[in-house]
Amino acid sequence: MVWLSILEAIAYYLGLIMIFVGGILDIIAAIGMHRFKNFYMRLHAATIGTIGGAFYPLIGAGLVALTMHWMGVMKYYVAGISFTSAFFLLITAPVGSHALAQGAHKSRTVLPEPVIVDRLLEDEEGGGIEK
Repeated sequence: MVWLSILEAIAYYLGLIMIFVGGILDIIAAIGMHRFKNFYMRLHAATIGTIGGAFYPLIGAGLVALTMHWMGVMKYYVAGISFTSAFFLLITAPVGSHALAQGAHKSRTVLPEPVIVDRLLEDEEGGGIEK
């Protein structure tokens, strides 16, 4: 069963790398939230922080938990919860960001600078391309 221990070592180190990459992406997202100047760019940085800074570490924690023999049967519960949380986060985070961006755009309180083409506004005013 040498191949099983090799696969466990690969899963363990891959999980650690994913946790580390998630931490770096969180730092990059925090810098972006601080440095970007308008709402839409900050929303992009927040989404990067959510997806990259939470999804990757959750998957990594699940992989690391699967290699911990001292946890007994609980390692499967920890890994399952981690993978399930990562899956739901991957599905819901972009939807939430899109809803925030669309709400800000429709309220017209936050407009990107400069506005070159606004297809949503053209469609609402009836000037859009008719099919």
